[in-house]
Amino acid sequence: MCIRDSAGTAVTAALFGYVNSVQLMDNAALDRLRFWTVGSLASANGGIVARIAPFILVGVVLALALARPLNAVALGDDTARALGANLTRTRVLAMVTVTLLCGAATAACGPIVFVGLMVPHVVRAITGPDMRWTLPYAAVLAPVLLLGTDIVGRVVARPSELQVGIVTAVIGGPVFIYLVRRRKMAHL
Repeated sequence: MCIRDSAGTAVTAALFGYVNSVQLMDNAALDRLRFWTVGSLASANGGIVARIAPFILVGVVLALALARPLNAVALGDDTARALGANLTRTRVLAMVTVTLLCGAATAACGPIVFVGLMVPHVVRAITGPDMRWTLPYAAVLAPVLLLGTDIVGRVVARPSELQVGIVTAVIGGPVFIYLVRRRKMAHL
């Protein structure tokens, strides 16, 4: 082991100890950490929604505007160029769009897993591959899934609450495995 690795390990251990001491001494910090580790709708309020609304609005407008170029890119680079799509612009705008939408959602509710993995696959099974249909349906189905899992988390763990991130992981894991296995079986 070289000296750099040892120094990195020592710094990591020291910072980990500091973070653990803050968590153990400050209950509010521990609650915030749990929120950011799992994700929950419980702390979202009107103020947070107002702060993230511009990012969501710009992200939704960009996503809908990119539907047609993304359809062309899905056909392959050469075909997309032949159809007049600017590949670099489309990819950069798609990355900006994903960053805006995911960043705003994570800022509001924390990292809630499997919604972004499950919903597009389910929507694509319903609508087909056309992004002009997939994006709007996903924009409707994702919040429906999120609210449904939030309700399940509130009912199952009554009188307390099971965070929505845990419920989406418990439901989303098996669904995603099923979707992946189904896709592999279709290729055989």
